[in-house]
Amino acid sequence: MHPLRKQRLQLVILLVAAAALVIGLVVYMLRENGNFFYTPAQIVSGEAPQSTFLRAGGMVVDGSVLRSDDSLWVQFKITDGVEMLTVEHTGILPDLFAEGEAAIASGKVDENLVLQATQILAKHDEKYTPPEVADAMNAAYKAKQEDKKEQAGSYK
Repeated sequence: MHPLRKQRLQLVILLVAAAALVIGLVVYMLRENGNFFYTPAQIVSGEAPQSTFLRAGGMVVDGSVLRSDDSLWVQFKITDGVEMLTVEHTGILPDLFAEGEAAIASGKVDENLVLQATQILAKHDEKYTPPEVADAMNAAYKAKQEDKKEQAGSYK
């Protein structure tokens, strides 16, 4: 083989190996740091992995917000219309956080199916609901309506 061709072949092999290594590292990092969104129904049913960083969203249940008198600890429930998920957070909540409003909590689900949140996001105006929350709630509502139709059909 001609020395120039041999040198070019070595360069191509080196570039392909380097590209494969970079792609592999990026995929590995994205897998480890992925931000997965789950609905409260998926978390309660066990579809969501425990001890993995994820996001859960829904409407904050009226009357469910409990605050500590001597710290920044807060506990509340979010719902997608099907199930309720308990969320615990220690930190400052967004100004727009309120009962009956949409919220997204980021954190890890513990063995008691309580989301230990590290960050809480709230909607930014009266017309906005995060797309993931809106889609999940619409799907949950449709599934609930279908279940009601099936139950009504079985009573006849």
